Amino acid sequence: MSEVESLKVKRNLTALIEFSRVINSSLELEFILNNVLLTCLGKFLAIRGLVALKENNKFSIKLSKGIPQDILSTFPDVVADKDCEMKEKLNEFFETAHLKICEHINSSVGCIGFVCLGEKLNGKEYTDDDREFLKTILNIAATAIQNSLVVQELKKVNRELDSRIQRLNSLFELSKEFGLFSDSTKVSRLLVYSLMGQFLVSTYAILNFEGSAIQVLESKFPIDELLSKLRKYDYQKIETPLNRTKLEKSYPELFEIGIQLIVPMQIQGKVKGLIILGKRVNNLDYSDYDIEFIYSVGSLAIISLENRRLFKEALEKQKLQEELEFAREIQQNLLPSQIPTTNNFDIAAINLPSKQVGGDYFDIIKVDEGKYIIAIADVSGKGIPASLLMANMQAFLQVISKQNIDIATATGLINDLITQNTSDGRFITFFWALLDDNERKLTYVNAGHNPPILIRNDKIIRLSEGGIILGVMKTIMPYNSNSIELESGDKIIMFTDGVSEAMNPYSQEFSEERLEKIALSTSQFTSNETLQKIREEIEKFVEGAPQSDDLTMMIIRVR
Repeated sequence: MSEVESLKVKRNLTALIEFSRVINSSLELEFILNNVLLTCLGKFLAIRGLVALKENNKFSIKLSKGIPQDILSTFPDVVADKDCEMKEKLNEFFETAHLKICEHINSSVGCIGFVCLGEKLNGKEYTDDDREFLKTILNIAATAIQNSLVVQELKKVNRELDSRIQRLNSLFELSKEFGLFSDSTKVSRLLVYSLMGQFLVSTYAILNFEGSAIQVLESKFPIDELLSKLRKYDYQKIETPLNRTKLEKSYPELFEIGIQLIVPMQIQGKVKGLIILGKRVNNLDYSDYDIEFIYSVGSLAIISLENRRLFKEALEKQKLQEELEFAREIQQNLLPSQIPTTNNFDIAAINLPSKQVGGDYFDIIKVDEGKYIIAIADVSGKGIPASLLMANMQAFLQVISKQNIDIATATGLINDLITQNTSDGRFITFFWALLDDNERKLTYVNAGHNPPILIRNDKIIRLSEGGIILGVMKTIMPYNSNSIELESGDKIIMFTDGVSEAMNPYSQEFSEERLEKIALSTSQFTSNETLQKIREEIEKFVEGAPQSDDLTMMIIRVR
């Protein structure tokens, strides 16, 4: 080796050692790439060059010198394979940019990029020695570049972790704050403030769904326009977040008014509201991580709103329960508190509403010495409306029974009063009678009620004489009455359809036939014993099924 060549080798080695020292003195990628490119340009007296690295499986120019921006903008979008193979489009770009030589940057993980240089100032071509020296420079630089990329990735991960920790802390604090508010306005406002602070949004809307109704809790969009366009879509089936791309494709009318993101608020998979956000002040898109955070905050908010609704419903239900209990007491007070004692009759009665209050009614009213009005009625329906009509019925009966009017005519008057005070197609089935204790006589009228059973000498007689049910229309045809001379051992069983139609789990009814059999088998029983026997048989039949209708019975046995 000549002295000139030896000196050249020494200079190259010195330059490489100094180069290695410099680029390994920092982990900043920009500093390392600057030194790599400037060293290459200086060594080969090149007038232009660039450094490209693999990023998300694609090449990206990280640094360039001497190449016009309009040419750089034509850098092709090509997938980078493991070996950084130069695609045809890349070679076309190199020709356009007048780049004469390109070498890969190979680290321990494979090819991570390449460096390209333009023509030399002296116009000479790149020699094999030049190419080998360039490879050496890039081999030395590869480790520093790879380390810098790893550090950058670690910093990015740390930033994301810090951000996640910060947002988790925010969620924890927000969960406590949401739990403190019982007012939906405060909940929605806290939700809005948290989103504005995190994402710098100035246009937003918070919607809450109650059935098919939309409640706008907060909105910086024109409400009428927003709701009008939203209703053009099946908004209650937006079960996953809609980013800008999805909105533009599938919900163009919402996208046109500036909506950039829609996040559903769900409880147990059911959409209960929407968070609608517009453009961010910093013009950044909403990332998947951003959407995840918004979804979490929305879940906290909607749970708070739902808890408030459920709490309010519970209070209203409790209040209604208390009112119903009070109504039950009032209704029970309308029924006879005590069965009168008579010389010739053994009387027992029971009333079991299926709800707190019901529409069944029975009464025993003393009208004269030894004379009593007995009555049983069933108002159509159940619950409060039926109980109110039953109260009217009781009031009419109490007044008319004192007027000394024959029972058939009085039934017509009661029907007219009920008709005037009844709406929505409600009606009353009614049976009543004048029971004469002195003469052991029963005079009755049946207004469409289940015919009471008269058991005499193991035979059944139905008490059905009368007329139409009460409340359907004013009396046109007069009601008929019938009188029966009662005998010792006779037993009368009066009942509502809650007895005969008591239902078991198999949708089978107790039936009047079953009631008749029990009545015949208990003909020698007292009224109270008969009553208890029928109740036991009903309970046995229904097998624990809930009581579907009010149940009322009155039993009269002639001594």
